[in-house]
Amino acid sequence: MNKLYIGNVSAEASEEDFETIFEQWKIPHSGPFLVKTGYAFVDCPDEKAAMKAIDVLSGKVELHGKVLEVEHSVPKRQRSCKLQIRNIPPHMQWEVLDSMLAQYGTVESCEQVNTDTETAVVNVRYAAKEQTRLAMEKLNGYMMENYALKVSYIPDETAAPDGSSAGGRRGFNARGPPRSSSPGLGARPKVQSDIPLRVLVPTQFVGAIIGKEGATIRNITKLTHSKIDIHRKENAGAAEKPITIHSTPEGCSNACRTIMEIMQKEALDTKFTEEIPLKILAHNNFVGRLIGKEGRNLKKIEQDTGTKITISPLQDLTLYNPERTITVKGSIEACSRAEEEVMKKIRESYESDMAAMNLQSNLIPGLNLNALGLFPSGAPGMGPSMSNVPPPGAHGGCSSFGCSPYGGEGPFWASMLLASSQPLAQGHPESETVHLFIPALAVGAIIGKQGQHIKQLSHFAGASIKIAPAEGMDAKQRMVIIVGPPEAQFKAQCRIFGKLKEENFFGPKEEVKLEAHIKVPSFAAGRVIGKGGKTVNELQNLTCAEVVVPRDQTPDENDQVIVKISGHFFACQLAQRKIQEILAQVRRQQQAKPASGAQPPLPRRK
Repeated sequence: MNKLYIGNVSAEASEEDFETIFEQWKIPHSGPFLVKTGYAFVDCPDEKAAMKAIDVLSGKVELHGKVLEVEHSVPKRQRSCKLQIRNIPPHMQWEVLDSMLAQYGTVESCEQVNTDTETAVVNVRYAAKEQTRLAMEKLNGYMMENYALKVSYIPDETAAPDGSSAGGRRGFNARGPPRSSSPGLGARPKVQSDIPLRVLVPTQFVGAIIGKEGATIRNITKLTHSKIDIHRKENAGAAEKPITIHSTPEGCSNACRTIMEIMQKEALDTKFTEEIPLKILAHNNFVGRLIGKEGRNLKKIEQDTGTKITISPLQDLTLYNPERTITVKGSIEACSRAEEEVMKKIRESYESDMAAMNLQSNLIPGLNLNALGLFPSGAPGMGPSMSNVPPPGAHGGCSSFGCSPYGGEGPFWASMLLASSQPLAQGHPESETVHLFIPALAVGAIIGKQGQHIKQLSHFAGASIKIAPAEGMDAKQRMVIIVGPPEAQFKAQCRIFGKLKEENFFGPKEEVKLEAHIKVPSFAAGRVIGKGGKTVNELQNLTCAEVVVPRDQTPDENDQVIVKISGHFFACQLAQRKIQEILAQVRRQQQAKPASGAQPPLPRRK
């Protein structure tokens, strides 16, 4: 939305006056000026032009004796829970801003907006309209370190179209500005859709990076158009502190290079003789693809940049910190180039996973991406160490062997069962057996060093997980036998799918598709197929999985036959649940038959 509202307009102002002003400040506009009594409207070609008009003209340019007020034009029906706060002191810490915003209600999200001005701009979303109204009244014009805050509404496309809500009440001074990139609900501050850059720096250099009264960090922020959080309060007494840089990829790299140069200068001034490597923090889910099969990707980056790169072991991961440390050694120039390549690979992995998740989530109504554990709570790509608390309801969805790429706990599993219209089992759900086929070369990755990974996976999922012996020397697939109730099956299988993706057994833009076998009673196979194949066809259309009941099977000793399911994780899971639903229905019918025709039991003889 790029329509501007120009307030405090003199009665003498004309369309030509505004044309002159916009031309003088080189601000493009895409339509004529609509001049009314006391105010005017104009359309800008894009959001950048609109923001420039607000930054350059509002409160600064006078027309016929009146100082113009320029904001985005926001219809009353779209004034809801979202505000934009401008003219924030540039060196203000997030902790101070957070505490100030929290005085007026629950802040669901806070996102910094990149502008060309020295002061900062944020978009804020409150949990309720009344909280938003209160924040608007209290903060607009509030003096903070000699800066007067400017607050106005952001267009809320999700607001009720009938306009009956209280979002557009009378008495507000501002008509509200914009940024269309609305923040994700529940997210911590994030600037771009790109994943942020996280680095570790020695604690003794933090003061030099911040500078006197924040002058150095403020200068970095301004020059690189980035938002930089230095987490000084994390891990009190630790030798290193994390820094999070939010910006475009180019902005992140420029800020990172500047920080390295500051540390190098400080080391020379203080006669610090140890090498200062660049340490990048990356979520474990992306590290496998960064390394590449047999370490090819990492080796190429080392060769292309002339650096030495090492990655912290899996054993260093903790319950609330699934981040790995990527240590880069070399000159500042070489480390900077390596950072660009490393983060490029990580962002590609992130975007690929998000695209796959968005496609697959359509299969299951009510699917909550935040509950899945692909990215920790907060902004995507930011480790849980940022908040030091597990996601709501996740009970620590990240384990010591890494956060599950499609994990998640109770809330999501319940939504999945509901989506398949299968009632939740009373008491303890029945155990199921699934045979999952993986590439033979991936067996080592699933088992882990000295069997640690498969043991931890089994404990995490609450399932028995075993690798069946190979059927021959040239076998290209191996069978993983998973025994456990539905939730355990979900956890175990999702982690196996994710592990194969992490370890690069599938391409960065390739979905992980595996074949799973489940056994059904031979008398129930016909119900799975349906008359003329109707049921199995509907099953395939619903789940996007390939479901096959091979003909002419000989039932095993338990009078069971195999159903083959092939597809990506969500497709396989939904197909398995649907088939189990059919089997449960068959079992209920089988139990009902003898009961309906049974004779009453004869009394025992004494």
